[in-house]
Amino acid sequence: MTDETDPKPSDANRPEWAKAHGPLRSFGRIKSRPIKAKQAALFDTLMPRIAVPDPAKGPIDPLALMPAAKAAWLEIGFGGGEHLAAQAARHPEAVMIGCEPFLNGVASALRHVEEGGLENVRLHADDARAVMAALPDASLDRVMILFPDPWHKARHNKRRFLQDETAAEIARLLKPGGAVRFVTDWLDYADWALERLLRTPGLARIQTEGEDWFVAPTDHVVTRYEEKKLGDTDPIFIEFRRV
Repeated sequence: MTDETDPKPSDANRPEWAKAHGPLRSFGRIKSRPIKAKQAALFDTLMPRIAVPDPAKGPIDPLALMPAAKAAWLEIGFGGGEHLAAQAARHPEAVMIGCEPFLNGVASALRHVEEGGLENVRLHADDARAVMAALPDASLDRVMILFPDPWHKARHNKRRFLQDETAAEIARLLKPGGAVRFVTDWLDYADWALERLLRTPGLARIQTEGEDWFVAPTDHVVTRYEEKKLGDTDPIFIEFRRV
C-alpha cells in the first residue's frame, strides 16, 4: 500500500452530478495514524480479492461481484467497518458493498472481514459517488449512510455527502421496495437530510407521523463511533423506501 497521507480523487473519474460539489473531502483526515503491520498487509493480500472493480473502467453489476448473491447492499462511509461486517454476517446471501476513503477505516474493515471469514463483502477505498454512478438502475436492495461527516458551518454544507443529487442517485439505484437508512447524531444534518429525501421523487418516508426518530430500528448495529457520542443529539434514524 502507499504511504500517501492525502490522496486526491481524480476529478475526471467522477460523475457529472458529483463534480458539481467538488472532490470528496473528509471532515477528518484520509489517514490519521500509522496502520498496524498486520492490517497493512491485508491491503496486499485480501484487498485485491474483495475490491470493487474500478468504476472508471465501466459499469458494475453488483450481483456479479458474488455470483451466489440474492441481494445487494451499499454502505456509504463505513467508518471502522463494524456495522458492515455485522450486517454481512447476518445476511450471507447479500453482497455488501462498502465505500470509505479513510484508509484506517478500510484497514479496520479488512481485519473484520478476515476475522469473520466473510465472503460477501466488497470494498472501495475511495469516493462512493464513483461506484454509485457505475451501478445500474434498480440494482440495490439497501443503502446505508451512517454518521456521515457533518460539516457544520453553512459555507461548508455543500461538502455534505447527502445533497439533492446524491438523494436522486439513491432513488435511481434502489429496487422498488428497497430502503435507504440515514443516521446522524447532529440535529441540523438530520433536518437537512430529511428535507432533501422528502423532496426526492420516488422516495417515501417509512416512519409514520409522530414516530420517534430516536428509536433505533431492530436491525441496527451500534458502532464504536456511535458510542463516543460526539454529536449534539442522540442518534437520529431516518428511513425511506423506493416506491
